[in-house]
Formats: sequence, C-alpha cells, structure tokens
Amino acid sequence: MLKAVIFDMYETLITQYQSPVYFGAQIAADAGIEEERFQKLWRQTEHDRTIGNMTLEEALQMILQKNRCDSEALRSAIIRKRVQAKEACFRHLHREILPMLCALKKKGLLLGVISNCYSEEVYAIRRSVLYPYFDTVCLSYEQGLCKPDAEIYRICMKNLGVQADECLYIGDGGCLELEAAKEVGMRAVQAVWYLPQSLTRHSGRKADFQQIENPLAVLDVL
Repeated sequence: MLKAVIFDMYETLITQYQSPVYFGAQIAADAGIEEERFQKLWRQTEHDRTIGNMTLEEALQMILQKNRCDSEALRSAIIRKRVQAKEACFRHLHREILPMLCALKKKGLLLGVISNCYSEEVYAIRRSVLYPYFDTVCLSYEQGLCKPDAEIYRICMKNLGVQADECLYIGDGGCLELEAAKEVGMRAVQAVWYLPQSLTRHSGRKADFQQIENPLAVLDVL
C-alpha cells in the first residue's frame, strides 16, 4: 500500500531555467576571472559543497584568493546574486505543482524531499513556498551524503516511518537518482515536465522508467 511520495527538488518540483541563471560562468564574469580557469576550480569544490564540507563563501574565498582578487565586497555581491537566483526558482513553478501537492496531502499521503544541494540552496528551500508541504526534507548539505547513496533514501524513509515498498519516488533522473531509488526498493518514475528547459544539462528521458508529463498526472500513477 502506498503511504509516501518522495520527490527530487531541482528540475522536478522547481526548475533553474525559467528565471535568470547564476552559475559558474556568470560568477566568473562578475569576478573577472577567465571562465575555464574559474570552472576548473569551481568544479573541484562541488562534492564538498554538496555534502556540507564547504560553504559557498568558503569556496569563493578559495577561488578568489587563488586568482588574487578576493575581497569581502566581491564575495558578498556574488553570494547575494547566487541566493537571489536560487530563490527566484520558487517564483516560477509549473502551475500544477502546488495543486498536485495539495491533492496528495488530501489523500493522506506523506510527502518527502531528497535533494542534492549547496549551502545557499538550503537557505532558499527552507524559506520557500514549497517547504511547509513536506513531512521531511533530506538535504545532502545537511545529511553529509548525497544521491545516489542509498543511505540518504533510508534516512528519508526512516523520518517518514515507511518502508521502501510503500514509497513512490519522483525525480527528473539526474545523479542516477531513479536507479538508486529502485535499488532500495522504491517504485521510481521520471518527471519530465521541466525537461525541455534543462536538456543541455540532462541525460533526457530514461526508457527504463515510466515518465510523467505534467505534475497532476502524478495522481494517475499512485
């Protein structure tokens, strides 16, 4: 019997591509650093930023110092823009996201989130319009581990008080999240309603998983 629906956050509940992005290329431009050089250092920090070993400010300070352009003013300006970009994602939701969450709650289902995220994204998620809908939110930055590690799925299930075969996992398919959810025993389906916006950073549709074309269609696969 289905008791819980667990969602990915980025490119599933929200998308980063319907509002102005502020990724490594934009940060490099603001810092006056050649993009390739910046991106090489930026990518090296990604795992530590994802599992809570490094904040955005710490990563920036390291990169800016190596490029001899560090200042508190520059760091603050970049952090402000980065946080604003992350918060903007929650103002451009697919029109069916909130109705879908409300409908699931009315059915008495528990709702959870498992998201790989950075320090600035934790801030945005916890202040967002979506946050109150969820019974548990497992964020990699806070848990110290990230998808596709099976342990973060187990933590989410424990928090909800459910077993794997009582869970439906819904995600866009990045980071091998669907494969990992299936491996731990959940039913996993692919959300593709944001896929056109994120194709350049995404592997596309996954033939091994059922695809859901719009958020309210989640109700049809329960």
